[in-house]
Amino acid sequence: MTAFQSLKKYLRLWLSFFRASLISDLEFRANFVLRFVADIFWYLAQIIIFESLYRFTDHIGSWNLEQTRVFLGLVFVADGIYMILLHDNLDRMSDKVRKGELDLLLAKPVNSQFMLSLQKVGAVMIGNLCAGTGYLIWALSRSSDFSALRLLWLLVLIPSGILCLYSFRFIISATAMIFTKSENIQYLWYQIYRLGLRPDSIYSPWLRYVVLSLVPVGMIASVPSRALLGEPNLALFAWSVVLSLSFLKLSSIFWKFCLKHYTSASS
Repeated sequence: MTAFQSLKKYLRLWLSFFRASLISDLEFRANFVLRFVADIFWYLAQIIIFESLYRFTDHIGSWNLEQTRVFLGLVFVADGIYMILLHDNLDRMSDKVRKGELDLLLAKPVNSQFMLSLQKVGAVMIGNLCAGTGYLIWALSRSSDFSALRLLWLLVLIPSGILCLYSFRFIISATAMIFTKSENIQYLWYQIYRLGLRPDSIYSPWLRYVVLSLVPVGMIASVPSRALLGEPNLALFAWSVVLSLSFLKLSSIFWKFCLKHYTSASS
Protein backbone atom coordinates (compact mmCIF):
# COMPACT_ATOMS: atom_id res chain seq x y z
CA MET A 1 0.00 0.00 0.00
CA THR A 2 1.40 3.40 -0.99
CA ALA A 3 1.66 6.29 1.45
CA PHE A 4 -1.20 8.08 -0.34
CA GLN A 5 -3.47 5.03 -0.14
CA SER A 6 -2.62 4.60 3.54
CA LEU A 7 -3.41 8.25 4.23
CA LYS A 8 -6.69 7.95 2.36
CA LYS A 9 -7.60 4.85 4.36
CA TYR A 10 -6.97 6.55 7.71
CA LEU A 11 -8.82 9.68 6.62
CA ARG A 12 -11.91 7.63 5.73
CA LEU A 13 -11.62 5.86 9.09
CA TRP A 14 -11.41 9.18 10.96
CA LEU A 15 -14.46 10.51 9.10
CA SER A 16 -16.40 7.45 10.25
CA PHE A 17 -15.25 8.20 13.81
CA PHE A 18 -16.45 11.79 13.39
CA ARG A 19 -19.92 10.77 12.17
CA ALA A 20 -20.35 8.26 15.00
CA SER A 21 -19.15 10.75 17.62
CA LEU A 22 -21.41 13.53 16.34
CA ILE A 23 -24.48 11.25 16.40
CA SER A 24 -23.55 10.12 19.92
CA ASP A 25 -23.08 13.68 21.21
CA LEU A 26 -26.35 14.91 19.68
CA GLU A 27 -28.30 12.22 21.55
CA PHE A 28 -27.68 14.26 24.72
CA ARG A 29 -28.30 17.79 23.48
CA ALA A 30 -28.48 19.38 26.92
CA ASN A 31 -24.99 18.07 27.70
CA PHE A 32 -23.87 19.27 24.26
CA VAL A 33 -24.99 22.83 25.07
CA LEU A 34 -23.76 22.81 28.68
CA ARG A 35 -20.26 21.69 27.70
CA PHE A 36 -20.08 24.45 25.10
CA VAL A 37 -21.22 27.05 27.66
CA ALA A 38 -18.78 25.77 30.30
CA ASP A 39 -15.83 26.16 27.95
CA ILE A 40 -16.97 29.62 26.89
CA PHE A 41 -16.85 30.61 30.56
CA TRP A 42 -13.29 29.24 30.72
CA TYR A 43 -12.37 31.41 27.72
CA LEU A 44 -13.96 34.42 29.40
CA ALA A 45 -12.02 33.73 32.61
CA GLN A 46 -8.71 33.79 30.73
CA ILE A 47 -9.65 37.03 28.99
CA ILE A 48 -10.78 38.71 32.22
CA ILE A 49 -7.54 37.76 34.01
CA PHE A 50 -5.32 39.44 31.43
CA GLU A 51 -7.60 42.40 30.80
CA SER A 52 -7.55 43.06 34.55
CA LEU A 53 -3.77 42.74 34.79
CA TYR A 54 -3.24 45.24 31.98
CA ARG A 55 -5.21 47.84 33.87
CA PHE A 56 -2.13 48.20 36.09
CA THR A 57 0.72 47.74 33.62
CA ASP A 58 1.53 48.29 29.95
CA HIS A 59 3.59 45.14 29.51
CA ILE A 60 3.76 41.65 30.98
CA GLY A 61 7.17 40.33 30.06
CA SER A 62 7.65 41.74 26.56
CA TRP A 63 3.96 41.48 25.60
CA ASN A 64 1.50 44.38 25.51
CA LEU A 65 -2.28 44.03 25.69
CA GLU A 66 -2.81 43.79 21.92
CA GLN A 67 -0.20 41.04 21.59
CA THR A 68 -1.61 39.13 24.55
CA ARG A 69 -5.09 39.20 23.02
CA VAL A 70 -3.68 37.61 19.86
CA PHE A 71 -1.88 35.06 22.02
CA LEU A 72 -5.13 34.17 23.81
CA GLY A 73 -6.92 33.84 20.47
CA LEU A 74 -4.31 31.33 19.33
CA VAL A 75 -4.60 29.48 22.65
CA PHE A 76 -8.36 29.16 22.13
CA VAL A 77 -7.99 27.98 18.52
CA ALA A 78 -5.25 25.45 19.26
CA ASP A 79 -7.03 24.24 22.39
CA GLY A 80 -10.25 23.85 20.39
CA ILE A 81 -8.53 21.71 17.76
CA TYR A 82 -6.85 19.63 20.46
CA MET A 83 -10.15 19.12 22.31
CA ILE A 84 -11.95 18.07 19.11
CA LEU A 85 -9.35 15.59 17.92
CA LEU A 86 -7.51 14.26 20.95
CA HIS A 87 -8.64 15.19 24.45
CA ASP A 88 -11.38 12.62 25.10
CA ASN A 89 -9.22 9.78 23.80
CA LEU A 90 -6.08 10.56 25.78
CA ASP A 91 -8.00 11.47 28.92
CA ARG A 92 -9.70 8.05 29.00
CA MET A 93 -6.68 5.88 28.19
CA SER A 94 -6.20 4.85 31.81
CA ASP A 95 -9.85 3.74 32.03
CA LYS A 96 -9.50 1.72 28.82
CA VAL A 97 -6.53 -0.12 30.29
CA ARG A 98 -8.31 -0.94 33.57
CA LYS A 99 -11.60 -1.99 31.95
CA GLY A 100 -10.03 -4.12 29.23
CA GLU A 101 -11.26 -1.93 26.37
CA LEU A 102 -7.68 -1.55 25.19
CA ASP A 103 -7.50 -5.27 24.39
CA LEU A 104 -10.27 -4.86 21.80
CA LEU A 105 -8.51 -1.92 20.16
CA LEU A 106 -5.20 -3.77 19.99
CA ALA A 107 -6.92 -6.65 18.19
CA LYS A 108 -8.06 -4.43 15.31
CA PRO A 109 -5.99 -4.45 12.05
CA VAL A 110 -5.23 -0.73 12.36
CA ASN A 111 -2.35 1.18 13.93
CA SER A 112 -3.10 1.01 17.65
CA GLN A 113 -1.71 4.47 18.43
CA PHE A 114 -4.00 5.95 15.77
CA MET A 115 -7.01 4.14 17.19
CA LEU A 116 -6.31 5.21 20.76
CA SER A 117 -5.62 8.81 19.81
CA LEU A 118 -8.46 9.55 17.38
CA GLN A 119 -11.28 7.07 17.95
CA LYS A 120 -13.55 9.58 19.75
CA VAL A 121 -14.04 12.99 18.17
CA GLY A 122 -15.15 15.81 20.45
CA ALA A 123 -17.77 17.14 18.02
CA VAL A 124 -19.30 19.23 20.79
CA MET A 125 -16.16 21.38 20.79
CA ILE A 126 -16.65 22.61 17.22
CA GLY A 127 -18.68 25.52 18.58
CA ASN A 128 -15.83 26.41 20.92
CA LEU A 129 -13.37 26.39 18.04
CA CYS A 130 -15.62 28.79 16.12
CA ALA A 131 -15.84 31.08 19.16
CA GLY A 132 -12.06 31.00 19.63
CA THR A 133 -11.51 31.74 15.94
CA GLY A 134 -13.88 34.69 16.18
CA TYR A 135 -11.97 36.10 19.15
CA LEU A 136 -8.65 35.65 17.30
CA ILE A 137 -9.98 37.52 14.26
CA TRP A 138 -11.16 40.35 16.52
CA ALA A 139 -7.79 40.49 18.32
CA LEU A 140 -5.90 40.60 15.01
CA SER A 141 -8.13 43.41 13.76
CA ARG A 142 -7.16 45.46 16.83
CA SER A 143 -3.42 44.77 16.52
CA SER A 144 -1.13 47.32 14.89
CA ASP A 145 1.66 44.73 14.44
CA PHE A 146 -0.33 42.29 12.33
CA SER A 147 0.26 41.53 8.65
CA ALA A 148 -2.23 39.27 6.83
CA LEU A 149 0.57 37.57 4.89
CA ARG A 150 1.91 36.16 8.15
CA LEU A 151 -1.21 34.02 8.53
CA LEU A 152 0.46 31.51 6.22
CA TRP A 153 2.88 30.68 9.03
CA LEU A 154 -0.05 29.29 11.01
CA LEU A 155 -0.50 26.51 8.45
CA VAL A 156 2.77 25.09 9.77
CA LEU A 157 3.08 26.40 13.32
CA ILE A 158 -0.37 25.46 14.67
CA PRO A 159 -0.09 21.80 13.49
CA SER A 160 3.47 21.70 14.86
CA GLY A 161 2.33 23.02 18.24
CA ILE A 162 -0.57 20.56 18.42
CA LEU A 163 1.75 17.67 17.47
CA CYS A 164 4.10 18.67 20.31
CA LEU A 165 1.17 18.87 22.70
CA TYR A 166 -0.28 15.55 21.52
CA SER A 167 3.03 13.68 21.65
CA PHE A 168 3.87 14.80 25.16
CA ARG A 169 0.32 14.12 26.38
CA PHE A 170 0.29 10.70 24.72
CA ILE A 171 3.55 9.71 26.42
CA ILE A 172 2.08 10.66 29.80
CA SER A 173 -1.20 8.83 29.10
CA ALA A 174 0.64 5.73 27.86
CA THR A 175 2.23 5.28 31.30
CA ALA A 176 -1.11 3.69 32.24
CA MET A 177 0.06 0.69 30.21
CA ILE A 178 2.85 0.18 32.75
CA PHE A 179 1.32 1.41 36.03
CA THR A 180 -2.39 0.68 35.25
CA LYS A 181 -3.47 3.45 37.64
CA SER A 182 -1.70 6.64 36.66
CA GLU A 183 -4.13 9.36 37.76
CA ASN A 184 -1.42 11.26 39.65
CA ILE A 185 0.73 11.42 36.53
CA GLN A 186 -2.30 12.62 34.55
CA TYR A 187 -2.85 15.35 37.16
CA LEU A 188 0.76 16.42 36.63
CA TRP A 189 -0.03 16.89 32.94
CA TYR A 190 -2.72 19.48 33.66
CA GLN A 191 -0.36 21.51 35.83
CA ILE A 192 2.28 21.47 33.08
CA TYR A 193 -0.28 22.36 30.42
CA ARG A 194 -1.11 25.57 32.27
CA LEU A 195 2.42 26.80 31.57
CA GLY A 196 1.55 26.87 27.87
CA LEU A 197 -1.49 29.06 28.52
CA ARG A 198 0.76 32.01 29.36
CA PRO A 199 3.11 33.94 27.03
CA ASP A 200 6.57 32.37 27.22
CA SER A 201 8.26 35.77 27.67
CA ILE A 202 6.92 36.07 31.24
CA TYR A 203 9.08 33.13 32.34
CA SER A 204 12.70 33.17 33.42
CA PRO A 205 15.19 31.99 30.73
CA TRP A 206 15.56 28.47 32.12
CA LEU A 207 11.79 27.94 32.41
CA ARG A 208 11.24 29.39 28.93
CA TYR A 209 13.75 26.84 27.62
CA VAL A 210 11.80 24.06 29.36
CA VAL A 211 8.39 25.01 27.91
CA LEU A 212 9.83 25.44 24.42
CA SER A 213 12.00 22.32 24.38
CA LEU A 214 11.82 19.69 27.11
CA VAL A 215 8.13 20.08 27.93
CA PRO A 216 6.94 21.78 24.73
CA VAL A 217 3.59 23.17 25.89
CA GLY A 218 4.82 26.67 24.99
CA MET A 219 4.85 25.74 21.31
CA ILE A 220 1.07 25.73 21.13
CA ALA A 221 0.57 29.51 21.07
CA SER A 222 3.71 31.47 21.99
CA VAL A 223 5.62 30.61 18.80
CA PRO A 224 2.63 31.17 16.45
CA SER A 225 2.02 34.53 18.18
CA ARG A 226 5.57 35.62 17.44
CA ALA A 227 5.05 34.64 13.80
CA LEU A 228 1.96 36.84 13.53
CA LEU A 229 3.22 39.88 15.43
CA GLY A 230 6.97 40.07 14.90
CA GLU A 231 9.65 39.67 12.31
CA PRO A 232 9.96 36.06 11.08
CA ASN A 233 12.40 34.01 13.12
CA LEU A 234 13.14 31.19 10.72
CA ALA A 235 15.35 29.34 13.18
CA LEU A 236 12.57 29.27 15.80
CA PHE A 237 10.00 28.15 13.24
CA ALA A 238 12.28 25.41 11.91
CA TRP A 239 12.86 24.33 15.51
CA SER A 240 9.11 23.99 16.07
CA VAL A 241 8.80 21.64 13.07
CA VAL A 242 11.83 19.56 14.04
CA LEU A 243 10.68 19.39 17.66
CA SER A 244 7.15 18.29 16.75
CA LEU A 245 8.37 15.50 14.46
CA SER A 246 10.95 14.41 17.06
CA PHE A 247 8.34 14.21 19.82
CA LEU A 248 5.94 12.36 17.50
CA LYS A 249 8.64 9.79 16.81
CA LEU A 250 9.44 9.60 20.52
CA SER A 251 5.77 8.94 21.31
CA SER A 252 5.75 6.07 18.80
CA ILE A 253 8.91 4.56 20.30
CA PHE A 254 7.50 4.86 23.83
CA TRP A 255 4.20 3.31 22.75
CA LYS A 256 6.00 0.26 21.34
CA PHE A 257 7.95 0.00 24.60
CA CYS A 258 4.69 0.11 26.58
CA LEU A 259 3.12 -2.60 24.40
CA LYS A 260 6.01 -4.94 25.21
CA HIS A 261 5.34 -4.47 28.93
CA TYR A 262 1.55 -4.49 28.74
CA THR A 263 -0.30 -7.21 30.63
CA SER A 264 -3.72 -7.78 29.10
CA ALA A 265 -6.68 -7.09 31.37
CA SER A 266 -8.03 -10.53 30.49
CA SER A 267 -4.84 -12.35 31.51
